[in-house]
Amino acid sequence: MPLLLGIDIGTSSAKAVLFDSDAAAVLATAGCEYPIYRPAPDRAEQDPDDWWRAVVETVRRVTAQAGRNDVAGIGFSGQMHGVILLGPDGAPIHPAIIWADQRSASTCAAVVETVGAEQYLATTGTLPAAGFQGPTLLWLKRHLPQVLDRTRAVILPKDDVRRRMTGEIATDVSDAAGTGLFDVSRRAWAQEIIRRAGLPEAIFPRVLGSAEMAGRLTAPAAAELGLPAGIPVAAGCADQPAQATANGLSAPGRASVTTGSGGQVLVPLRPADGRVPTDGRLHVFNHAAPDTWYVLGAILSAGLSLRWLRGITGLEGRADAYPTFSAEAAQVPLGADGLIFLPYLTGERTPHMDPLARGAFVGLGAHHTRGHLARAVMEGVAFALRQALELSLKLSGPVQTVIAAGGGAESDVWRQIQADVFGLPLRKSLLVEQAGVGAALLGGVAAGVYADLDDACARTARYGPPTEPDPARHARYDELYARFQDLYLHLKDDFHWLAGFGRTDS
Repeated sequence: MPLLLGIDIGTSSAKAVLFDSDAAAVLATAGCEYPIYRPAPDRAEQDPDDWWRAVVETVRRVTAQAGRNDVAGIGFSGQMHGVILLGPDGAPIHPAIIWADQRSASTCAAVVETVGAEQYLATTGTLPAAGFQGPTLLWLKRHLPQVLDRTRAVILPKDDVRRRMTGEIATDVSDAAGTGLFDVSRRAWAQEIIRRAGLPEAIFPRVLGSAEMAGRLTAPAAAELGLPAGIPVAAGCADQPAQATANGLSAPGRASVTTGSGGQVLVPLRPADGRVPTDGRLHVFNHAAPDTWYVLGAILSAGLSLRWLRGITGLEGRADAYPTFSAEAAQVPLGADGLIFLPYLTGERTPHMDPLARGAFVGLGAHHTRGHLARAVMEGVAFALRQALELSLKLSGPVQTVIAAGGGAESDVWRQIQADVFGLPLRKSLLVEQAGVGAALLGGVAAGVYADLDDACARTARYGPPTEPDPARHARYDELYARFQDLYLHLKDDFHWLAGFGRTDS
């Protein structure tokens, strides 16, 4: 039974997954946290050495758990959009600037203006947000030109870990797409945008297919990791397509709705003519599977909304906090007795693309309890995800199956609310550590364990029984959903004024 190793370089931790390809089962998992450094309020940086130390620790732990290290292939998943600057010796010369960094908010518009919004969107499949690699590089050009002058290559987080394993400098198509500097149709760097932005073209690395072998594990890296040298190492991919791969979404026909800290709707695309449809409220990026793209709609505060509620209702630190919310929400009627929650606690992306949007409970009364608040939060997040899903399906066309993933999908109550709000059956993914499993599958393709990603998905993805929507509840949710959509329009100006007042007052 060939063993595959998946490594996920997340925002807060690295995780390693040891995967049995014959049984399609996870043998062992391990995680190791690392810090985010904030030298200023708008900064978010990490030390690439922290990633490597975490990878060494987690890989050694999973092989110890399994009692074996005969790994056939290695693959990667990683946080998107970040900037790692490599100097003449091939090592980082500056802390990694990650996706959560906001310093580039002032340069997003300038990147788009290089070719105009319409052409930019048609080329890159997205409009940039603060933290994307393109705006961050332009910020560096304006404010730290001496650092950019010393840069010989710019890569993304998982690419630096792979560089340490193989000695090779490269990125993959899915992470390149997330930079906002990539031509998603041509699968090549968007040279006109790069030139007009005044960025050095030579620093952008070669781009590989996600399942393509990027190199082999070197002897020094193998000694640190406790693995045999020479293992094939795949290029890997961004975290969203890695998770989609594990959930069986390498080809069109299925969508996924993930309720994690944020919320994501992902739908694969394979347009017959190769023309990639776009919508500025969504991202359309290259998938890990060849000749495949995916539509990504993102909301910022899905599980984070329930986490926030946990903190203000006295459940912080309690292991039973989320089961308590689910149990209490289950006792509250649909619509939370006249309470609607807008989950814009940290602004919003799809569909509003508004960093100044703010959260709100609307209709709050003295009769409302903690259970009402929990139910309203679950329903409000489901409404926001429905907006992202509807926009995504307009680009992709209909799907046969919607896969529910993320921590929110573990709650039977929240999963049923989502099915009723969407009016669609949901199938829960039965795999754990989906991003790490997706990374392992890429390593399996690179090593020849699978014929391709479609084969890997068909042999791996597992779902629970469908959670069916109730037609009567769906009809009632339609009424609430219409109100939910209107509330942002009514409150937008107030949100913006209050956001500005808060900054002035502080």
